[in-house]
Amino acid sequence: MNTKVTQLKTDVQGNLPLLQITDTHLFSDRNKDLLGIKTVQSFEAVIEHAAKYASECRAVLSTGDLSQDHSAQSYIDFTDNIKKLALPCYCIPGNHDLQSIMMPNLIEQGISQVTHIMSDFWQIIMLDSQVEGLVHGELVDSELEFLQQALADNPDKHTLVCLHHHVLPVGSNWLDQHMLKNSERFLETIRPFNNVCAVLSGHVHQMVDVYHNGVRFMTTPSTCVQFKPNSYDFAVDNKAPGYRYLSLNQEGDISTHIERIESDKFIIDSDASGY
Repeated sequence: MNTKVTQLKTDVQGNLPLLQITDTHLFSDRNKDLLGIKTVQSFEAVIEHAAKYASECRAVLSTGDLSQDHSAQSYIDFTDNIKKLALPCYCIPGNHDLQSIMMPNLIEQGISQVTHIMSDFWQIIMLDSQVEGLVHGELVDSELEFLQQALADNPDKHTLVCLHHHVLPVGSNWLDQHMLKNSERFLETIRPFNNVCAVLSGHVHQMVDVYHNGVRFMTTPSTCVQFKPNSYDFAVDNKAPGYRYLSLNQEGDISTHIERIESDKFIIDSDASGY
């Protein structure tokens, strides 16, 4: 990804309120489902639910797997729905995305390729952890150099780092074999900098919120299918689709919580053995 920078204004209290929407897994066919859930329809329900925050939030962070079938229409449906929130949206690819289709369609629909977001007290660094054609993630040298440079250049900015793949194991063997492969190198890169406050990911279709070496690591539910926590083999959860609200405050703290749509609106195929 090319490094592009944008500025976001804080609210009157000096906070930067945001939404994270991740793992939409959209198809070109609106009636196609993923493990029993029609992903376009569950995404629309999440957007409708998230609209209550739109007037106070400053942006949407979309952390990958926008599409399930790589189709241009799936990315158009993504942007059509995100635009309903009337907020800037910053996207990074997941393992299911095809960047040669994703990026031109996002740009054509007015979604910027910004990877570095600045505000009065914070910077947000959007990293591309995709290894095209593979499920696991890896940060290439240029992404790690971008991260290191942004941290070094802005020591006075609290920092939120975003990438698709999870950096720390979540306790599910089948998922953890597909995490960020060079996670130790990532951790070594951020270790010298005391301005890294949090790392935000998608990929695991579940909520995780833990601290490691003083840094907060968070993952967020998918807008469609949820994966069961602490499962050795593939297993789905019956929790509802959701998203994350975050407020980054000027002292470096993050107020955040998970929001979910009605639990009985989209029912997953609980007998599914994979996807």
